[in-house]
Amino acid sequence: MGVEGIGARVLRKEDKRFITGKGRYTDDIVLKDTAHAVFVRSPHAHAKILSVDTSAAKEMPGVIDVLTGADLAGDRIGGLICGWMIHSKDGSPMKAGAHPAIAHDIVRHVGDQVAVVIAETKAIARDASEMVMVEYEELPSVVDPAKAQDAGAPQIHPEAANNLIYDWTIGDEAAVNSALSSAARVVKLDIVNNRLVANPMEPRVAIGSYDTGEEHFTLYNTTQNPHVARLVLSAFIGIAPEHKLRVVAPDVGGGFGTKIFIYPEETVCLWASKKIGGRPVKWTSDRSEAFLTDAHGRDHVTHAEMAFDANNKITGFKIHTIANLGAYMSTFSSSVPTYLYATLLSGQYDIPQIFAEVEAVYTNTVPVDAYRGAGRPEATYLIERMMETAARELGVDPVDLRRANFIKSFPHQTPVIMAYDAGDYDKTMDTALKAIDYTGFAARKAEAKARGKLRGIGLSCYIEACGIAPSRAVGSLGAGVGLWESAEVRVNPVGTIEVLTGSHSHGQGHETTFAQLVHDRLGVGVDNVQIVHGDTDKVQFGMGTYGSRSGAVGMSAIVKALDKVEVKVKKIAAHLMEAAESDIVIEGGEVKVAGTDKTLPFANVALAAYTGHNLPDGMEPGLKEGAFYDPTNFTFPAGTYIAEVEVDPETGKTTVERFVAADDFGNIINPMIVEGQVHGGLAQGIGQAMLEGVSYDPESGQLLTGSYMDYCMPRADDVPTYEIYHECTPCPGNPLGMKGCGEAGAIGSPPAIINAITNAIGVREIAMPATPARVWAALQGAA
Repeated sequence: MGVEGIGARVLRKEDKRFITGKGRYTDDIVLKDTAHAVFVRSPHAHAKILSVDTSAAKEMPGVIDVLTGADLAGDRIGGLICGWMIHSKDGSPMKAGAHPAIAHDIVRHVGDQVAVVIAETKAIARDASEMVMVEYEELPSVVDPAKAQDAGAPQIHPEAANNLIYDWTIGDEAAVNSALSSAARVVKLDIVNNRLVANPMEPRVAIGSYDTGEEHFTLYNTTQNPHVARLVLSAFIGIAPEHKLRVVAPDVGGGFGTKIFIYPEETVCLWASKKIGGRPVKWTSDRSEAFLTDAHGRDHVTHAEMAFDANNKITGFKIHTIANLGAYMSTFSSSVPTYLYATLLSGQYDIPQIFAEVEAVYTNTVPVDAYRGAGRPEATYLIERMMETAARELGVDPVDLRRANFIKSFPHQTPVIMAYDAGDYDKTMDTALKAIDYTGFAARKAEAKARGKLRGIGLSCYIEACGIAPSRAVGSLGAGVGLWESAEVRVNPVGTIEVLTGSHSHGQGHETTFAQLVHDRLGVGVDNVQIVHGDTDKVQFGMGTYGSRSGAVGMSAIVKALDKVEVKVKKIAAHLMEAAESDIVIEGGEVKVAGTDKTLPFANVALAAYTGHNLPDGMEPGLKEGAFYDPTNFTFPAGTYIAEVEVDPETGKTTVERFVAADDFGNIINPMIVEGQVHGGLAQGIGQAMLEGVSYDPESGQLLTGSYMDYCMPRADDVPTYEIYHECTPCPGNPLGMKGCGEAGAIGSPPAIINAITNAIGVREIAMPATPARVWAALQGAA
């Protein structure tokens, strides 16, 4: 490792432009003659559209056009799709209802778009949008997933009888039932995993531009995966052939999963640009629109039963989950409560039999899709609340119950598909327990009681699956795309390097960590390495960033390309210095003959590759190599999180006094960036546990938490100073031994917090978010 190589705490290169206001986000892009779009959105959760009168709006000065769902349908622009096929337990395919980019017959949630105004300025478009007269026939709505299949519930899509999208199962039900019937003790729990809004700092933006001369479209967009966006917009929605569509994702200010998906506004901006003669059309979401249109996360209602034998070993686990997918199926929504959730229900535990049934339903709410962790937080919350509850009912220490059931040897095949490859769960738990001083908790609890406070401690032992792959495996499970990654390494004649990657950065620090990898291999300083991403015209097809895949999958593709570059560099250097290729080493920015004083600057070898004057016979000039990498397995980051909280019994206010995170991410490229990722995830997890939650009016379907006045985001004083520790069992499934770190904090922290709160106040269960009002009410009930 050099001062800039793998393992070094290199400051992020990209931060200079971000903190000086020089970043280039989609909203910063100004194209000549740009027109502005404002959408007319439904005020009803469910209604028939009887008529849309655009005449008054079209007559307003500065209005270019007003377009409706009928116009969109007339141009045969297809609807949005869900790209992961799930089959019900009877073998029938999921029931995907139509999702037009502009509704033209029925609206299915508050905020559904019914028209778009295109005008010279955003202000004019906003004023004109209020002049579009839409006549509705309001229909009954349902927002509670547990009631979506009730007799008499409103039918949301004709394709899905009783609003059931699929009824999917995994595992051996008979074996689990047998374990439950013969158990020494069965622990039961009902869990609601609360709905969340992702709230990235940068709202979504789309600029669609049509070149009438080239008959070519360009979309500038806040997306985590520009190539997938181009594929869907081309092959399924029908905007244009792929070679006639460019998608550019410049700097993106946070995503958390919500910017993976293809949204209606992107389709409409591209289509509208052509419709109005080629002028660019720009839409910028405001925060209120984001609450109504960005995909939400979580929203599960679950009943679970866990069987234990007389020695407190788990013998079976049975789960029934109703998953709310909202009014429409989003791009990857079907996979979240199935293969990203149920396959992780073994957690860190050696559970011989698991059976899970998942019923996905439509409701008159914003569509639900992947949000930081995507299925794994829901699984971890269920397992870790179950383990805590079981420990209390069985009368054993939560640490001892977990240890007794930990997986001890690897590889380990779970009964729900996943094959864990490496880990040491006792080690991460030991690290966390030592850091929190677990044995000293009783004294701290007594001291708090003397001050009139209630102190509690809670554990969470999480595991997740990252680097979602291999492609053959996910294809067999219904994925509509492969989940490999691509990379190209271009060594320039002067020795500087460009790395083109199909991954995309929206805050992860790729421009730094990817450059560190190159420095480690070729000795080139990180400032002489440029990372290029986010433009389908520059970068070969790639799969984007989500599921903590950029390291384990994206960087592994770079490693494969670097392998090819290194081979060629050594061949050229060996030829120039009249040495054997096997004796050539690359270090410190030089190419050397081992054991001699023969050396060449790396830049000289690069120049020789391009001048072509003295190359080995038969070698092509140039120094540029590409590669694709398809993993052999998922990666499995894991760890133990411990929260210690104090509750004021007079007010119900909970303070997180300490939070310890001990993670196993495999090998780490830049510890500072990893710690930042964990910090961010912990803030979101604590937000879910204590503050955040989407609420709808059960009668009208109106969103009640549609702004920061009602939806409570964590502030600085809501989170503690985290204590972060790392253990390492390298991942055997990729060349860097990496596992992924981007989602861990959001996965492991909610159950740790809730376990600590319930421990403090002496109740079995409290719903997230555990607000002061809920905690106070629970205390009154426990009194």
